[in-house]
Amino acid sequence: MDFSLSEEQQLFQDSVRGWARQELAPDAVARAMSETYPREIAKKAAEMGLIGITFAEEDGGAGGTLIDAIIAIQEVAMACPRSGDVIQSGNFGPIRTFYEYATPEQKERFLPGLLKGEMVISLGMSEPGAGSAVTELQTSARIDGDHVIINGTKVFGTHSHEADLFLVYVRFGPGVGGIGSVLIERGTEGFQIGSPTEFMNGEKWSQLYFDECRIPKSNILLGPGGFKQQISGFNVERLGNSSRAVALGRYAFNVAREHALERKQFGRPLCEFQGLQWKFAEMELKLTSAQLMLMRAAVNAKDGLPSAQDAALAKLACNEAGFWAANEALQIMGATGFSEDSLVQYCVRRTRGWMIAGGSLEILKNKIAEGIFGRRFDQRAPKVG
Repeated sequence: MDFSLSEEQQLFQDSVRGWARQELAPDAVARAMSETYPREIAKKAAEMGLIGITFAEEDGGAGGTLIDAIIAIQEVAMACPRSGDVIQSGNFGPIRTFYEYATPEQKERFLPGLLKGEMVISLGMSEPGAGSAVTELQTSARIDGDHVIINGTKVFGTHSHEADLFLVYVRFGPGVGGIGSVLIERGTEGFQIGSPTEFMNGEKWSQLYFDECRIPKSNILLGPGGFKQQISGFNVERLGNSSRAVALGRYAFNVAREHALERKQFGRPLCEFQGLQWKFAEMELKLTSAQLMLMRAAVNAKDGLPSAQDAALAKLACNEAGFWAANEALQIMGATGFSEDSLVQYCVRRTRGWMIAGGSLEILKNKIAEGIFGRRFDQRAPKVG
């Protein structure tokens, strides 16, 4: 299988790389330390055509491929790790699910603002009692004439502190078949956003409260029975997570490589010590292997959606390689890498978080095992009686 880029893709890669290094790299440290979502970068990325890369041109997208989106995420992230989040959120995650299943009317209302980088969309999936076991969610949706009444709570949503639009998983009825999703705008009556809480990596999230929150029925994205469609779209989200993880591992690797060439100890450059040479060899092996798994998942995708097995393998490989490489880079650089004026420590914290978000490593291994054995393994305790 050939994973090499086409001439057109190479030109695209060169273009994004040049823009990112010139426009984004100089302020990368300050941007990573900022507590706010970089909306100004989102608008610049939109002008560059880096938002909605895989969306159809008639809808305002670029009509590109998954490979194109991965290229954009990684080239931006390797110049400015924080800005990689903007490209990710502008192509994968809730915006991709929204685009995949939105009605023409919903696209007309929300897509222009999202594609211009003027709006931020967040996903409301996890709940205090339903994380990895998302099918146990309790947030309810009750039809009331031409409206839907939402009650419940969501936690841990990326960008939830600052988002303008929320794609919220809800329960219309019992069982998996009763799960669907709705679109809720910030400021809707009955919808409150809690005080922000900070993750270890510096990102903020806010608890979402829905108390008799009334929205029009036209805000239903996927009604009862839509859960499987939503989860199939979630596999694309995992490729976005994977892209950033391996890119930040590569960023830290590159910084540590320059450090090892220039820094001297005991009268010799660090790169001349065999112990560090082995670290770099292992980092290169893990990062390159993970990148190939990611590219395979994207190349094998059908109708723009990777298989659950390929997505799980790619995310597992990229999460482990990205964190391992960033952590090793920090160790190689010592106090320099551990300091806040270096983004290596930032890459360690960010890649560590992605080993939890979007499907923990343990959940991914369960999914991979199901693919190996061709059967589903239910993690729930057996019913008594």
